[in-house]
Amino acid sequence: MNIYIMRHGEAGFDAPSDPERPLTELGRQQSLALVHHYLPQWQELDLVLVSPYVRTWQTWEAMRAQLPETISAQVVPELVPETDPSLAADVIIATAELAGAKNVLVVSHMPLVGYLISQLVPGQIPMMFATAAVAHVQYDQTLASPSQLLSHLAPHDLVA
Repeated sequence: MNIYIMRHGEAGFDAPSDPERPLTELGRQQSLALVHHYLPQWQELDLVLVSPYVRTWQTWEAMRAQLPETISAQVVPELVPETDPSLAADVIIATAELAGAKNVLVVSHMPLVGYLISQLVPGQIPMMFATAAVAHVQYDQTLASPSQLLSHLAPHDLVA
């Protein structure tokens, strides 16, 4: 299974609470830069799992028009910053398996996204994620073919 773990785009601070913080215009541009980079692979997305926070859904919405309309997206309460990474990883895997998904995009927050990498890829240390950064994990639960971190890109990595 291919799992793309993405941190939301840049968010503003003008909101009554952290969950209500919206994306900035730069956050939208960052999200579009990453979707354009991953467009060939993301044409095959089966499922998108998004935190219930405003900025994560807005990140997905900024990218959605560039991708097939058939992609199923759902809000997952366990994808908030303070969730136990082991629980979040279990929920992602179980939800994907239940849906029969082979290519999954997860849009969430630091520090959770960094810790998810170490949960999904044995031996991988937690990572820092810039806003709108994406890590591509080839996930496999079997010992014969262990999971691998294939890439980790941020919007600033795409500037020529």
